Amino acid sequence: MKKVWVNVVPWNKEVAITALESGADALLVPKGFGEKVKELGMIKTIAPDGDIKLGKQVIQFEISSKEDEKTALKLSKSKTLILKMSDWTIIPLENLIAQTQGLIAQVKDAKEAKTALGILEKGVDGVFLNTTDLNEVKKTVSLVKNASISLELQVARIKKKEPLAMGDRVCIDTCTNMGLGEGILVGNSSRALFLVHSESVENPYVEARPFRVNAGAVHAYTLVAEGKTKYLSELKSGDEALVVNSQGETKLAVIGRTKIERRPLMLVEAETGEGERVSLILQNAETIRLTQPKGNPISVVELEEGSEVLVYLEKGGRHFGMKVEETITEK
Repeated sequence: MKKVWVNVVPWNKEVAITALESGADALLVPKGFGEKVKELGMIKTIAPDGDIKLGKQVIQFEISSKEDEKTALKLSKSKTLILKMSDWTIIPLENLIAQTQGLIAQVKDAKEAKTALGILEKGVDGVFLNTTDLNEVKKTVSLVKNASISLELQVARIKKKEPLAMGDRVCIDTCTNMGLGEGILVGNSSRALFLVHSESVENPYVEARPFRVNAGAVHAYTLVAEGKTKYLSELKSGDEALVVNSQGETKLAVIGRTKIERRPLMLVEAETGEGERVSLILQNAETIRLTQPKGNPISVVELEEGSEVLVYLEKGGRHFGMKVEETITEK
C-alpha cells in the first residue's frame, strides 16, 4: 500500500487535523510535538524524537544533479528517503525506482502525487505532501489511498468437485460492503487462486452479508497488500484484505473479524487454457460462490465440469508470504 506523509513544519494544527481525518499515514512534525499530535488522534509522527526517527530511519534529500542521484541510491540501501526534485524532473525518480525501493517523493499537490505514483508503472513507495491547502491535503490523501493495482485474471474451467469430511473454514468479515463481481483471491497454492465471491447475493434462506467472504479452509492462501500472501488462519481484526473485482481492479478493506468454524468441506479443481491447475477447499454450502468471467457469482453446488470461473496465477513461489523466483511444486 502506498504511503502518504504530510508536512506540518512549522506546526499547523489545521493541516494536522485534516491529514489525520483524511487517513494520512504519518505527519512530519517539529521536535517535541509528539504530544500535541496525540491530543488530536492516533497517527505516526516523523521527527528526531518521533515514532519514525528523522535523520536515522528517514532522511530528507534534495536531488539537483547526477551526483545527488548516485548519493541517493547509496543512502536508499539503509534509509527511507524523502526526495525533493529541485525542478520536479521525473528522470531522476525513474532512474532510482528502477534500481531501489523505499522512496518517498515530495509533492505540492495531488497532480504531482499522481505523476510520482505512476512512474515506470510502479511508482514511488509513497508521497510527502508539502502544502497548507486543506483541500489539497484531502485530495492527495484520497488519491493515494484509492490508488489500486490491477491484476490479470484468467478464465479456468472446472475439472472436478468432490465432497470432503468436516474441517475448519474461515469467514472474513470486512468493514467494507462488496458488490456484484467482488470478492477475495484464495487458493490451496499461493500461486494459483480463485476469486471467491462475496456474500452480496440475495438468498431465500439467508440474508445477504455484502461485507463477508466465506473464503475457504484454514490452510488456504489469500493475496493481501503489496503482493504478499497470508494463510487464512493468520488473518485477524485490524488486518487488511485485498478485495478484487472481476476486472482485476483491487482495493483494501479493513478486516473487522474472522470466524473459524467446523463445517463440511468441498474440493474444487480447475484448469486454465494453458493447462495450469488451480484448487481450493471450500465449505460445502450453496451460499459459497466463485466468480464467472462476466462477474456473476456461481454457487459451488452448481459447478459442473467445464464451468468457467476467474482465477489469478503468478510465476515463482513464496517464502514466508514473499514472492520468490524459484520452482515450487504443491499438490
